[in-house]
Amino acid sequence: MKNLSILSLFICIGILCWGVSTKYLGIDSRPNSKASASKFNQDELYKELEAFSKEHKIPAVDAKVDRVWKAIPGYNGLEVNIKASFEKMKVSGKLNPSEVIYQEISPSVHLEDLNPPQPIFRGNPEKPMIAFLINVAWGNEYIPDILDVLKKHQTKVSFFFDGSWVSKNPDMAKLIFEEGHEIGNHAYSHPDLQQKSEAETVEELRKTNEIISKTLGIDPPKWFGPPSGSFNQQTVEVADQLGMHTVLWTVDTVDWKKPATTVMVNRVVSQVENGSMVLMHPTSPVAEGLEDMIMQIKEQGYRLGTVSELMSEKRLNGTVWDIEQIVK
Repeated sequence: MKNLSILSLFICIGILCWGVSTKYLGIDSRPNSKASASKFNQDELYKELEAFSKEHKIPAVDAKVDRVWKAIPGYNGLEVNIKASFEKMKVSGKLNPSEVIYQEISPSVHLEDLNPPQPIFRGNPEKPMIAFLINVAWGNEYIPDILDVLKKHQTKVSFFFDGSWVSKNPDMAKLIFEEGHEIGNHAYSHPDLQQKSEAETVEELRKTNEIISKTLGIDPPKWFGPPSGSFNQQTVEVADQLGMHTVLWTVDTVDWKKPATTVMVNRVVSQVENGSMVLMHPTSPVAEGLEDMIMQIKEQGYRLGTVSELMSEKRLNGTVWDIEQIVK
């Protein structure tokens, strides 16, 4: 009985000492209220991010064959990277739209999946980009001026080379390539390919690929532009067999008719839209009007790029259009 009393006394003393220590030494025996609040905020943040992601998701667009425009490339969608966004905001526990991290979503159907192969007249209509296609078979005297304007405005375009032109003008071909422009195939002798046999078409395209690769030291082009826009399904399939897509144009400068420069510029600028491909040649009207075309097209909010950049499914992150879509 005596021992039990002593034990009870020690227990009471221990409890009293613990109370004093927690009071004066700042030791809190209660559950950590701050940690609990933080965990609650983080759980709520994750739920808010999930809801935000559903509301702001932009679906990917599959490549397709259009009744009018034929093959149209796909375009990546956009969604919230919930995990990365959560890690960025979990300390504050609050959702900040300006800190949300996005990631691109790939389409289910790609340009390469379209079968049989189809010609391409334009890029995806959701992509705010324009491409210039410059077919080169003559007009050397205007090429330096054109290159100077492109360099001044930091604009890369796609030049389509006639094979016989390359064989006669290797230095000019190298200069264009060294300026960072994309090179395409424009057949060898500027033929009317609708009138050519399959074997003749193969020879025209193959010879051009070979002279371009040999002269510039690059892989064969992946884009083929039919001379004068003359082609048929056989042409498209031959190009496909040689690893190339057949591309034409959405807007034509008709520069070979020597239009007044301002008339040409106004017509082109008024007709371009998302995904447009603008056809031109190294002519006097183009040399004189190229700078105005570039400036006015950019002022409309479009980005200028090569055919490869236009056909790419990659989004133009940071464009006004993307930002507006996210805000919506």
